[in-house]
Amino acid sequence: MMRIKADTDLCVGSGQCVLTEPAVFDQDDDGIVTLLTDRPDNKTVAQARDAVTLCPSRALSILQE
Repeated sequence: MMRIKADTDLCVGSGQCVLTEPAVFDQDDDGIVTLLTDRPDNKTVAQARDAVTLCPSRALSILQE
């Protein structure tokens, strides 16, 4: 199973993750990533992977469990 990790210290608030998969990612009032879930379901897993790849600051990572 896949789990997503977000490093809020690295996040620059570009919002690419939210644009790519808003069911998994959101931003706080400062634009920093927040996870709505760290375990995407079958409907969102592909887009969540894309969001991790698109993150310009590499604040997102995938952990395999």
